Amino acid sequence: MKQSLSFYLTLLVIKLKGIKNDFSKDPIDINKIRKGDVHYPKNNFFRENHVSNFKVLDSLITEIKQEESSTNLLIFIHGGAFILGPSQHHWDTVKEIAKLTNYTIWMCDYPKAPEHKISEISNNIDAIYAKALQDYDSHKISLMGDSAGGTLVTALIQRLITENRDLPRKIILVSPVMDASMSNPEIVRVDTLDPMLSKKGVLSAKKMCVEKTDLKNRMISPLYGSFVGFPKTILFLAENDITYPDQKLVVDKLIAAKVDIQLVKGKNMPHIWPLLPIMKEAKVALREIIAILNK
Repeated sequence: MKQSLSFYLTLLVIKLKGIKNDFSKDPIDINKIRKGDVHYPKNNFFRENHVSNFKVLDSLITEIKQEESSTNLLIFIHGGAFILGPSQHHWDTVKEIAKLTNYTIWMCDYPKAPEHKISEISNNIDAIYAKALQDYDSHKISLMGDSAGGTLVTALIQRLITENRDLPRKIILVSPVMDASMSNPEIVRVDTLDPMLSKKGVLSAKKMCVEKTDLKNRMISPLYGSFVGFPKTILFLAENDITYPDQKLVVDKLIAAKVDIQLVKGKNMPHIWPLLPIMKEAKVALREIIAILNK
């Protein structure tokens, strides 16, 4: 399939911004990459609709509600290698979902590494979901996470199953990071194709997040956990993404566990491509996410 002109323009913008270079350093320059953080949305859409904020533990939740009568909740766990975010592309994605679905959306700005470690971050995610269960029936709740947010969503589901707690109706994972150890030998090959991420920088960020250097802890590497009993799982994966090799292993585990899955593979696409601005392929993928939520 031939890529659009906007695809090549997006790759050029990624290159000019030096994102790959920033994610090729060890230690990664946290102060530099956090300059793109957007903790409060500034778009007119958010000023003109029902938007409020509340805290759950150390997490700031921004609630976007188009309809007061909405009974569906989407918990959005943003990515950012556990060290940054949310970014503008997360808010743009939330805006489009809010406009075209009847979901109330919780954008979850959780505590970040290195100031906070994975156990504390995970406790925050658990508390956010527990709060959601107080307000919504579990079958009315969906979760969506990109990159490290996909890690947190997947690990949450594993804990919920272990604890025999109510599961959400479905989860949507966009380029989820499934193994923080980056030990899959195929990653070295994909690193030469990935326009955005590099193993060196991503591994540096993960090391800032773990306790006792345990990079295979299931809280940060859900690949090593069980996938039996997972709810409907939708995966948007990108071929030119260093996180892709581990995602393929997870897909095999999900199939073996007989989980109801829907797989959308982006040929030649970069990391988190459905959330990227401008690109035609991203807009098509985001429309598919919205259609999945509306089913």
